[in-house]
Amino acid sequence: MNRRNWMMAGVTSVAGASGLLWGQRDSTGLIGTAMAASPTAAPAADTPDDFWSHRFSRPEGGELALESLRGKPLLVNFWATWCPPCVKELPEIDRFSHDFAPHGWQVVGLAVDSAGPVRDFLKKTPVKFPIGLTGYAGTTLARQLGNNNGALPFTVLFDASGRILQRKLGQTSYKELAGWARAS
Repeated sequence: MNRRNWMMAGVTSVAGASGLLWGQRDSTGLIGTAMAASPTAAPAADTPDDFWSHRFSRPEGGELALESLRGKPLLVNFWATWCPPCVKELPEIDRFSHDFAPHGWQVVGLAVDSAGPVRDFLKKTPVKFPIGLTGYAGTTLARQLGNNNGALPFTVLFDASGRILQRKLGQTSYKELAGWARAS
């Protein structure tokens, strides 16, 4: 990589981190947990009426229809290849997917990114759960699910009836996700 590419990578990283930190400010303007996870089930009205009607292209081809995931507990993670905390948490989410699938849990990743970078990333860091390509529209969908800041990563846990049980803005972990699943 030449000097110019290194400089561009550095500028991109700083800009991305700054945007993430800015998005994670809470109402006091401080950086920290922007959204406390709800300890109990939120009313079904928290899930937008059209949420289950969304369809997304998949990086390997084909389509991901959210309707096909209805009726079982579901973890949805909004992420991007250019988001360091997103990249760091994906193996944790993949482990959760593997360990909790036998208990009826489903996981889907919604990449707020374009197909090329996602395909390249998944070649290096494969995951077993389905990925949908949302592009920038994923930010709008995340906002409809309660991510008022529009920052990444953002994770939402639905029960089998489609009600939002938990949501978190910021990096999550296997331990946290497993705790959510066991408590639901």
